[in-house]
Amino acid sequence: MSDKIKIFTISDHPLSPSGVGTQTKYIIQGMLKTGKYQFVSFGGAIKHPTHEPQRTEQWGDDWIIWPVDGYGNQDMVRAMIHQQKPDIVWFMTDPRFYDWLWAIENEIRTHVPMVYYHVWDNYPYPKFNRKFYLSNDHIACISKVTHDIVQTVAPEVDCTWVPHAVDGDIFKPHTADQIKAWRASKNIDDKFVCFWNSRNARRKQSGTLIWWFKEFLDKVGHDKACLIMHTDVKDQHGQDLEAIIHELGLTNGEVLFSRDKVEAVDLAGMYNMADLTICISDAEGFGLSTLESLSCGTPILVNMTGGLQDQVTDGEKFFGIGLQPVSKAIIGSQQVPYIYEDRLNKDDFINALTKLYEMTPEDRGELGMAGRAWTEDRFSFDKFVQTWDDLFMSIYEEKGSWEDRKGYESYEVKVY
Repeated sequence: MSDKIKIFTISDHPLSPSGVGTQTKYIIQGMLKTGKYQFVSFGGAIKHPTHEPQRTEQWGDDWIIWPVDGYGNQDMVRAMIHQQKPDIVWFMTDPRFYDWLWAIENEIRTHVPMVYYHVWDNYPYPKFNRKFYLSNDHIACISKVTHDIVQTVAPEVDCTWVPHAVDGDIFKPHTADQIKAWRASKNIDDKFVCFWNSRNARRKQSGTLIWWFKEFLDKVGHDKACLIMHTDVKDQHGQDLEAIIHELGLTNGEVLFSRDKVEAVDLAGMYNMADLTICISDAEGFGLSTLESLSCGTPILVNMTGGLQDQVTDGEKFFGIGLQPVSKAIIGSQQVPYIYEDRLNKDDFINALTKLYEMTPEDRGELGMAGRAWTEDRFSFDKFVQTWDDLFMSIYEEKGSWEDRKGYESYEVKVY
């Protein structure tokens, strides 16, 4: 029997390209490299050709991935816990996807602690999440906004701010010759290049970006700049981006689509050949593409919402431009009764884009390299791994599991 700490994770498939999947992979691989851990994972949120368990060549039996539909179900979790006997259950994404899991927290937490890596985009304080927060032993928060929310809504729950990180050895500045070759391959040698790498979904404001970019081109010249969008142009949750560029007459290279999934090193090349990366989502829990961009030394233009605020400024200096929302509409659903939706003003965006366009390449380069230094300081990959290692070890030692489980009662006594 192994003496390693076994962690059961539930998230997007950790080998998928989503932000949740990528961060799950980073955490797992970072822990495995210490030699202290084993992992069993539910890999969800994608369609699977087979549901047979998967192993990686590098990690073998120390990391087994079970493909699941959605994020699994209660019976699958029960079976995994009692068959695999993990020491910790770790899960990630926003609370809408885990009410079924928290419904059996009394069964799970009797044996093992639950650690939730919490994604949340905005205020007002979601008091409707309190019952979910109370169902965890520890909550790790991806942004300062999320951390403040948990501390305010459920102050009795242990929580830690653990922002995302990217691999700085992959997402790094390239040489001038490498960048020149990348630009030549896209026929954009002398253009001002804007990059957008997000899912084509409503909150990402993909259609708005194209519409506003057209007005920017009308101002500076259609042959002076281009927008590269790395996304699925026909995503069922987004807009038909091809229809929009035809409607606006942007079919002469003003807007270029990168449709295929690419390796991380190729994505780093795209960030490097760009003059800036844009993210104007009306809600963004963290915004992994902008951190990847800064790590490559490319400045960003973002909406000051969610975790984007943590990246674009250190509180004094900015590593691009952060735009304050001009409206905060309260939207919601049956699961999320209320949350702010942060919208930008068109003129603010175009003026900011023009300001970056009019900077010299040297000034933009200095701005980007300051962003690179910021990511190495605040969002260091080594620091990210060490934080998770320290957190898992403290939970393992203080909370225990199975015969050594401490600090949890499956019932409470209330006096009325």
